[in-house]
Amino acid sequence: MSEILPLIGRQHALFTSDVLAKEEELKKIVSDSRFLVLGGAGSIGQAVTKEIFKRNPKKLHVVDISENNMVELVRDIRSSFGYIDGDFQTFALDIGSKEYDAFIKADGQYDYVLNLSALKHVRSEKDPFTLMRMIEVNILNTEKTIQQSIAAGVKKFFCVSTDKAANPVNMMGASKRIMEMFLMRRSKEINISTARFANVAFSDGSLLHGFNQRLLKKQPIVAPNDIKRYFVTPQESGELCLMSCIFGDNRDIFFPKLSEALHLISFADIAVLYLKQRGYEPHLCETEDEARELAKTLPEQGKWPCLFTSSDTTGEKDFEEFFTDKETLDMERFINLGIIKNEPLFDPALLAHFEERIEAMQTSLEWNKDDIVKLFFEMIPDFGHKETGKYLDSKM
Repeated sequence: MSEILPLIGRQHALFTSDVLAKEEELKKIVSDSRFLVLGGAGSIGQAVTKEIFKRNPKKLHVVDISENNMVELVRDIRSSFGYIDGDFQTFALDIGSKEYDAFIKADGQYDYVLNLSALKHVRSEKDPFTLMRMIEVNILNTEKTIQQSIAAGVKKFFCVSTDKAANPVNMMGASKRIMEMFLMRRSKEINISTARFANVAFSDGSLLHGFNQRLLKKQPIVAPNDIKRYFVTPQESGELCLMSCIFGDNRDIFFPKLSEALHLISFADIAVLYLKQRGYEPHLCETEDEARELAKTLPEQGKWPCLFTSSDTTGEKDFEEFFTDKETLDMERFINLGIIKNEPLFDPALLAHFEERIEAMQTSLEWNKDDIVKLFFEMIPDFGHKETGKYLDSKM
């Protein structure tokens, strides 16, 4: 964490005071409990798994579709923390598969189920097929795993959301907002909490993670200079999720409080700090061709080619927010954690309509993006989606 904090413009971790104040209670609850972490080999999932593991749980099962990431998670945990007395196992399974259903049927006995599985990229909404998978993963699999948790008598279900669910402008954020509607419906049958938080710095697939790849491959650094975001470290993301899971009341949404410790910073500014931390002077380029060409010679001179441009792709939000002016907040319970307090408000007919339309599309094996966008607008009338026709895949 100490290496990442300066790059995102901070000196101190966000949640240290809140976690320390609850540490004894956290240890007691975790050590007496059984956990299932879904999507546990992703960046946030790994962080959550580590936070649970180091507090010696009675049982910790981790499921993820990525076999390779799961192997690295186990190696990382063994190298950092060693072993626990409890039952720690990992399973390379797809939540939507028959194998996963058989796994749940064979065991299924957990106190806490944490679903960190998600499609998180705005670029995933560029085509109707990947977009449908986003719906499957972010909404339908969440509904499926909640129903399984209810049937198994699970005490608490946690599901990760995103800051982009507050007044969403892209399909990814809207899918998480719709997911939150489904959570409200099931909150009458099981205790549910969630978390909205900022970009996780250097998470797999993120632009910042891409900086590592570009240096490794001696390629230019490219970043928007007009987009500012809030960032948390991977460890902070794990702490936020665990705090919400253990201490959140039914329907609570935890989020980082905005303060001097958490402020907006542009991707271009982070790129400059990142390169200087690694001993390189940024060299600004005008075009992709220039940047690609200079990447062959500049690194040997202690310089790195950079292309900083304005953003014009679909789904980019001008600013970030964790809550809307219509949501009720509790800003007193924790020092740096805010909480959105929700009533079980949802339209059952609207949720049923959404399920029916998606099922009809999937059954027919025929749908287009316009059909899905229209359905999203029916679910979220003030959805701020604007189609520019440009996506990140068309950029370096």
